[in-house]
Amino acid sequence: MTKNTNIRISLPAVCLVWQIAMIILFGVFVRYNEESDARWIEHLKEKNISSNIENDFYYRYPSFQDVHVMIFVGFGFLMTFLKRYSFGAVGFNFLIAAFGIQWALLMQGWFHAFDNEDWKIKIGIENLINADFCVAGCLIAYGALLGKVSPVQLMVLTLFGVTLFAVEEYIILELLHVKDAGGSMVIHTFGAYYGLTISRVLYRPNLFQSKRLQGSVYHSDVYAMIGTLFLWMFWPSFNSAIADHGDGQHRAAINTYIALASSVLTTFALSSFSQKHGKMDMVHIQNATLAAGVAMGTAAEFMITPYGSLIVGFCTGIISTFGYLFLTPFMENTLKIQDTCGIHNLHAMPGVLGGVIGAITAAAASESVYGREGLINTFDFKEATANRSPSVQGGFQAAGIFVAIAFGLVGGALVGGILKLPIWGDPADANCFDDEVYWELPDDEPDNISVSVHPNPNHVRSVQQE
Repeated sequence: MTKNTNIRISLPAVCLVWQIAMIILFGVFVRYNEESDARWIEHLKEKNISSNIENDFYYRYPSFQDVHVMIFVGFGFLMTFLKRYSFGAVGFNFLIAAFGIQWALLMQGWFHAFDNEDWKIKIGIENLINADFCVAGCLIAYGALLGKVSPVQLMVLTLFGVTLFAVEEYIILELLHVKDAGGSMVIHTFGAYYGLTISRVLYRPNLFQSKRLQGSVYHSDVYAMIGTLFLWMFWPSFNSAIADHGDGQHRAAINTYIALASSVLTTFALSSFSQKHGKMDMVHIQNATLAAGVAMGTAAEFMITPYGSLIVGFCTGIISTFGYLFLTPFMENTLKIQDTCGIHNLHAMPGVLGGVIGAITAAAASESVYGREGLINTFDFKEATANRSPSVQGGFQAAGIFVAIAFGLVGGALVGGILKLPIWGDPADANCFDDEVYWELPDDEPDNISVSVHPNPNHVRSVQQE
């Protein structure tokens, strides 16, 4: 049921070797930061801090909980729509997320939290949030490859994906001083183009052999909708989790909340208009309703105004829904990109749009809207960027989009070439989208899966060639 090869790298070996390596690396490099160390009480006295409530944990942990649920529950269940791949969707999501956050703490730590005095990485609650963000990019890439790759391939994808993410993030946020609190560029644009490029390199011309398993059934779409609702509810936390304390975090939650509500109504309307008899398509409802969260990521903490957030939600609902209707078939039939979950419509296009919105909003910022101190605080016009104007900031914001796309395309091409080697135990074309290849299934699981799918022929994320 997997491709026949003479050499095959096994999952148990990879997991054990990796975990031992992590134990060694964490032992050498990782320590608690001052806010999580037992010497915090001494720090309180030195800094004349009156209460433990000033510890960053109390500001960030509620958001961390929400983001953590999105990573392990939201992303996992969103991908359970396939009739025979629920174990792989949730289980492999669990595997690579747990795998990736360990490597992310190290990679991001070396770039952002490295203490040059003792050569240690100092971690606290914000590092955990950023590690989850880093892993999100790899989970987005997994969406394009869902059902077509082995768990070992996914771990390789995550290993390189986290590494590329850490470098790309450092360039965009630290060198260019771009603002991207919710990761429209750093997370979504990079992750989507990374996954789409790998999918193109791993193109399977005979994937039609497993077409019987590519559709959804009633209960699998219900499970996927659970993922949608978790993501939708917690996306304001995702976009505001690492925003500045105070007004920036508050504003990011408000803007995301409003934009998401707008995208829901727009998606329902367009889905109904696009289908015969005015019925809705669950593909659109599960995915396009979330696109506003992606598009609002960069500008979330900017003064985009509440009605501006509604406009963003309205536009992304249109773009994402039309993407599922028209671009997904075009990409598969013409560009040979087999995008199982339609991440181009949920993450790539809204991510780029979010970057553009951020650039325009930054360039249009003024003291009359933000106030002088507010402008400095929102865009961090301090030290090296103290003399940067809003219009120049807008240019740097736009440059961040191209950096994210470049890392996704180039990194995806290189990693795709590695994953194409015949040593990873990936499934044969006829056995893609089938849990039986890698999972022990319950005894009551029927041996033969019905070939029938929904009456709507578009009720698949990816339209395969006949």
